[in-house]
Formats: sequence, C-alpha cells, structure tokens
Amino acid sequence: MKRFNAGSFINQGYYKSFEPNVINRPWNVDDMQVLSLLSRADRHLGRLDMYSEYVNIDLFLSMHIAKEATQSSKIEGTQTNMEEAFLNKEDVSYEKRDDWEEVQNYIQAMNEAVKLLSSLPFSSRLITKAHTILLQGVRGKSKLPGEYRRSQNWIGGATLNDAVFIPPNHNSIQTLISDLEKFANDELNPLPDLLKIAIIHYQFETIHPFLDGNGRVGRLLITLYLVSKGVLKKPMLYLSDFFEKNRTLYYDNLMRVRTHNDLTQWLKFFLSGIIETAKSGVKTFDGILQLQRMNEEKIKELKARSSDAKLVLDHLYVKPIVDVKAVSKIISKSLVSSYRLISDMEKLEILDEITGAERDRVYAYSSYLDLFSS
Repeated sequence: MKRFNAGSFINQGYYKSFEPNVINRPWNVDDMQVLSLLSRADRHLGRLDMYSEYVNIDLFLSMHIAKEATQSSKIEGTQTNMEEAFLNKEDVSYEKRDDWEEVQNYIQAMNEAVKLLSSLPFSSRLITKAHTILLQGVRGKSKLPGEYRRSQNWIGGATLNDAVFIPPNHNSIQTLISDLEKFANDELNPLPDLLKIAIIHYQFETIHPFLDGNGRVGRLLITLYLVSKGVLKKPMLYLSDFFEKNRTLYYDNLMRVRTHNDLTQWLKFFLSGIIETAKSGVKTFDGILQLQRMNEEKIKELKARSSDAKLVLDHLYVKPIVDVKAVSKIISKSLVSSYRLISDMEKLEILDEITGAERDRVYAYSSYLDLFSS
C-alpha cells in the first residue's frame, strides 16, 4: 500500500479529469492497523451472519433494506424517514412523494439485484440493472437509466470550473468497469474480500460511471458483493447509516485516496464502518428477538383473538405500518372485527395510531421501528 498510486489528473482542455489506475493487479497489505481492523471486522460479521442460521431472517430483512434505502438516499438529500418508507403513496404528503419514490426504487433495486445473484455474477450487467430500477420514474429518469454516461460529469460545484472532483473521461468507462469486474471475480487474487469490496467501492465512486445515482449504486454494491461471495448468507449488512453519520469523513477519505494516494486511511475507515455496523446489527437482532418474545406473551391475553393477533404481528415485522383494510386482509375478517383487534393491540401497546385523524387511520409498530432508529 505504501507504493499505491491512485491515478493521475489528465488535462482535458479547460479542466482536468482524474484517470484512476486499474485495480485488478497484485496487492500487498503490510499495515498492522489495517490487518487488526480486518480481523475484528471478520469476527463481528461472523456474529451477525450467525443470525441467518437460527432466526427467520427473511421476516426482518425488509426493515434492514428500508433503513439502508432511507439512509443512502439521505446522503443524496432526500428526507424520507423509516416510518414514511412503509406508507402507501396516497398517505405520503404531496411535497414528499418524490423522495418517497426514490426510496421505494432503492428498496426494489436491492431486492431485485439480490435475486439476480442466483443467475448473475457480480458484474456490469448487475450494476446497470440495479441502476435502471433506481432511476425509473423519478428525478433522474432522463439521465440514461441503466446506461453508462456518454459525457463528462463532475462532483460538487455548479460547473466543471468549480467542481470539487471531476471523474475520468467517459471514453475510459468501459475499460475501467471491465477492470473492476475482473478484480471482483478474480478467485486467484488472495486479497481478503472485505478489502476487495472497500477498493471496489472507492474505484466505482471514482469512475462515477452514470450521470446520476452513482452514490446509491456504489453503496448498494457493498452488500451485493458480500452476499455474492458468501461472506453473508443474507443481505443483512448496510453501511449507508455509518456513511451518513460520518458524511464528511466519508467524502474526505475517498478524496484523499485520489489526491494523496492514501488508500490505507480509506481501508481503515471502511473496516471501522463494517465493525460498527455489524455490532449495531447484532444489537438490533437481539432487540427484535426480545420484542418478539414479549409481544407474543402479550397477545395470549386476547384468548380467542390471539391467533389473529399473531398473524398481524408477523406481518408487522415485514411491514410495520398497517390500516384497518390491511388488517382485514391479513386475518380474512370483517372491518368491524379488524377494528376490534387493532383496538386490543393498541391497549397492549403493540400498535400506535400515527395520523391523529378520525378517519383513514394508520397504525405503526413503533417499538419495532425504534429499534432501527436508535
């Protein structure tokens, strides 16, 4: 890493773009701090992954993906929160619907990309497919969804003249993405997977191959890579919350690689994010299991209606926002019966009404949502 060279600034006339060097090459890591963090990150990831063996993880994954979607989109300026992400479109205030739709696209992009991993390797096709979904019908829909850019873009500033960073010329994108793809799938390269994805994320953000949505796609790729390599059995680790909380450091450390060839500091930051996020994930799953046990005891008080309450409770782990129509559909009973059940679950402090309205009321599984926002 001491001899690492990130690339060079190329004169393009009235501006200079940054041309990164290829990453599919031999690597030598000799920094003991990096190796120590790598060991800790592996250990904590293993503890997190253990939950996929003993818990019905699929029941809770939608919340993890929703949190990733809201936090990754928040880095880009959207303001949808976790609660709003689970509302129906008609229940979202008009001024927030664009943000809400971007979050829904992110959720769909992650879900579809994870499914595609069963038939596609971690590849350019996977990246462009995720990008297509991410931009469908939202503000970036005119910026070539699913296609690499054919013009120069920039980061920060109003124009190329005052840009904070100018990625490589569009003519280099195919070559650089091909190199990234080979590096990701080179089974003979002995570099540990966590270091590989740290470098892949840096390189992808540096290439900035799309006209819009690069940050969100780049962060989405972290989870996809870990699942594709079997580091995680399920998509249950998301770094966007860590990046959002440390947004300035996130951007500064990426930029420092380009300006000072300091890849070591980026690796330390990335691995610290893995450790913190995995530890937080374990804590969240412990909280979920405690909450699940507590509320399953509570609903036993409902006697004959406890089986219906259990159906609703299981649904709430997937989608923690419901209304009476949703409950009626879940339990296959009338609206009157559903209102009665909702009232019972409010008294048991499982559901909270969140609109304050007399009609068209919406209810949240607040104690569950709180586990993801603490």
